Amino acid sequence: MTETEPRICVHGLGYVGLPTAAILANSGYEVYGFDADQDHRSDLLEGSFDIEEPDLDRFVRRALEDGLQIVSQPREVEFHVICVPTPYDMDLDRTDLSYVEAAAEAVAVELREGDTVVLSSTVPPGTTAGRLRDVVEKSGLSASEDFVLGYSPETVLPGNTLTELRENDRIVGTVGDQPTDQLVALYDSFVSGDIKTTDATTAEFVKLVQNAYRDTNIAFANEIAKLSHEFGIDSREAIAMANEHPRVEILRPGPGVGGHCIPIDPLFLNHGNDIPMLIETARRVNNEMPEFVAELLSEALDDLQGARVALLGVAYKGGVSDVRETPSFTIAEELLERGVDEIRLTDPYVDSDNIDYDLLSLEESLEQVDAAVLVTDHPEYGALSPKTFVSRMRGEVIVDTRAMLDGDRWMAAGFDVYQI
Repeated sequence: MTETEPRICVHGLGYVGLPTAAILANSGYEVYGFDADQDHRSDLLEGSFDIEEPDLDRFVRRALEDGLQIVSQPREVEFHVICVPTPYDMDLDRTDLSYVEAAAEAVAVELREGDTVVLSSTVPPGTTAGRLRDVVEKSGLSASEDFVLGYSPETVLPGNTLTELRENDRIVGTVGDQPTDQLVALYDSFVSGDIKTTDATTAEFVKLVQNAYRDTNIAFANEIAKLSHEFGIDSREAIAMANEHPRVEILRPGPGVGGHCIPIDPLFLNHGNDIPMLIETARRVNNEMPEFVAELLSEALDDLQGARVALLGVAYKGGVSDVRETPSFTIAEELLERGVDEIRLTDPYVDSDNIDYDLLSLEESLEQVDAAVLVTDHPEYGALSPKTFVSRMRGEVIVDTRAMLDGDRWMAAGFDVYQI
């Protein structure tokens, strides 16, 4: 980078902000990282943090050693990148924008004419052009004339964050008819994918629509699974055959939808409007899948009262330790409410220090249980041997919510196998 390259302040150093700050710093920019959580800043300065992705962990540590500066207050810079949380308040049925507003107030203090401000947090359409603009313009500067205010959503997938930050296409949009040139130049310096330009509200909308589409498609697959159960057919075989049609692409059913995006983002489209939406029905279908898993187990055991059950997998998806919105906890709560006496949880990736449940080894979780439920599609689970289960379980029921196990092999070993 040359001396003319902009300095950057990244506001929020969480799942998205920290990798973003690191990739900018490792691209040669002078980067300041600010997070409102003092303890988190201290951990970063001391290097006492842990990222589940080894490549990303090394990448972030290199950035902290070679240039990424953790600061206690935002700095005057040419670029402000906001990557703060935007949780959905289920009680109020709306998005909590308080973190965005706090970041905007901090930016307003440091903002100068000619600067650029870009929001990357997932937000309801109109947030950048509305609430964010209102707060930042408390600086006395105008987003139409004095500075560039834009939006560019992240589309990272836990377990593959670095690759996705570098290779995915990016969408950038601005408010007040400001040009997108500065935003395009920033992302083009480290993104190999295409940079697409639009207005900020459209960019916000596109991010939500992408995840709502996946949520709706998964919900359709889960509906197929429920219908298939009623008709006594294999839903995955039916879906595979249906997908042979050139214009059909149904996703896989499962025990529910977890993660930080798909279960939450579609709800943002409901913010501030009362339009009846298919998206809401899809959310309800996917939220009910843990109950369907409990019903499968209830049918298999005849009576859940006093039963012991092992749940294999706590992470929301295979190969990662992320437990955000995981269906495993919901399944556990549902089974306990139905009379199950004891739930045993196991996961080869998740650290019990990070959750409210005790975790056991696979072998310990299986001791004298009546049933084992495979919840998470960890790659290790595809190679599980029936022998491990035969010698420890007192029951013979296996519920495979991901269809990872060879049913014929397990039935030959004496198990009753149920799959979604």
